[in-house]
Amino acid sequence: MIEAWSADDVRAAEAALMETLPEGELMARAATGLAEVAAARLQESGGSRVVALVGPGNNGGDALYAAAQLAEHGFAVAVVRAGWPVHEGGLAAAREAGVIVVGPGQDEGEDWRALLGEADLVVDGVLGIGGRPGLPEPAQPWVDAVPDDAYVLAVDLPSGQDPAGVAAVPDAVFADETVTFGVVKPVHLLPATEPAVGRLTVVDIGLDVDAPAAVQRVTRDDVARLWPVPTAGDDKYSRGVLGVVAGGEQYTGAAILCCTAAVCSGVGMVRYVGPPTPTGLVRATVPEAVTGEGRVQAWVVGPGLDAEATGESGERQLDVAARALASDLPVLVDAGGLDLVWGRRMAPTLLTPHAGELARLLTRLTEREVTRDQVQAAPVDHAREAADATGATVLLKGATTLVVPPTSSGLAVRSQNDAPAWLATAGAGDVLAGLAGTLLAAGLDPLDAGSLAALVHGVAADAANPGGPVRALAVAHGIPGTVAALLAR
Repeated sequence: MIEAWSADDVRAAEAALMETLPEGELMARAATGLAEVAAARLQESGGSRVVALVGPGNNGGDALYAAAQLAEHGFAVAVVRAGWPVHEGGLAAAREAGVIVVGPGQDEGEDWRALLGEADLVVDGVLGIGGRPGLPEPAQPWVDAVPDDAYVLAVDLPSGQDPAGVAAVPDAVFADETVTFGVVKPVHLLPATEPAVGRLTVVDIGLDVDAPAAVQRVTRDDVARLWPVPTAGDDKYSRGVLGVVAGGEQYTGAAILCCTAAVCSGVGMVRYVGPPTPTGLVRATVPEAVTGEGRVQAWVVGPGLDAEATGESGERQLDVAARALASDLPVLVDAGGLDLVWGRRMAPTLLTPHAGELARLLTRLTEREVTRDQVQAAPVDHAREAADATGATVLLKGATTLVVPPTSSGLAVRSQNDAPAWLATAGAGDVLAGLAGTLLAAGLDPLDAGSLAALVHGVAADAANPGGPVRALAVAHGIPGTVAALLAR
């Protein structure tokens, strides 16, 4: 599992480590790692010209010492700085190594725009994890002038992006690669800022953070530990029976996709409840499923569900959904089922909205207008608000999927980025619901069920047709092979 720690916890750990080391040793370790990554990228591309954008903090010091090392290895290196104080030792080392330093009181004859225009690699050392979102005014023209073909290597984080990873900053740095030191930080994993990070490289500087992680990411190597593998003593009931209330006369396919995903995920049994048309289709396409109510270990409520359905069969289906939500069983609530959520639920609950559905849910629960754009701009905050209001874990679907437990749980946010962009297609959420519902029925808690399902869902989509279009049903059918391959790692 990849874990990320808050900026405050990282700085406290760095301070404790520095007390045990000779002065300057920690920065030397960071700068050496940064220089090694920069040199490797230059060698890969055949480039030789480096420009370091240097800010006033320790990240600027890392960039200056790395610039000195790169110059000593024969690269043409320049530093651009503003009127702020910079790390004196790093600046002296850079000058001694022959680095051109451009800025107030420096080599005024050199044009920083011309230097940037010729750069093969740009080291972004303007701001670190202690900075606030947004670029300082003198740095904005630098960032705007970086050529499109230059490789941007950020120090610790792309300058100007939110260190907490909560909000996106469109005018800040977007890096090709970020080199961070010791441990991963939230900015590297959360959806608002991860697109700006690019490739992530972690340099070991001997740092150990003795605090709970703020963000986690389940990896493929975690599947064997988390996936409910049956033993010889198990039967279909002990493996988990999943009740599915999905589909309607308008969205019949949701029922097929959800039930197919559940049986392909290894559920012990599916009990499907729905109106006549989707019931007939489920009987024909998912013969393993049993139709009608019965004893279950967990419910999936909502894929393709019409929360305002009329007629005897529609009203009967909504009655089952309401009783499922009123029960003490684990429930996954998706799509139309979210319209049935009006407050807190004490039993284990996993809500699986996309941004628009989360905006509508929050608008209803808080009685204030929340828009899709607001959710997308600050996804963690809005998912957390819904989790706290309902007592549920919220899986917010997107290019990076968030799984956010209530604040009172003390648990870390999970952030999964496993799926190809091709998975943004109709029916994909119905497959995810069946997959995650299987894991709830097997006894996993909502946080593990949601994050593990998001990972397997994404990997199965990529395996279904690597690099090309994929349909939701193919993802469902690909789950068995994907799980087997992940368990065998």
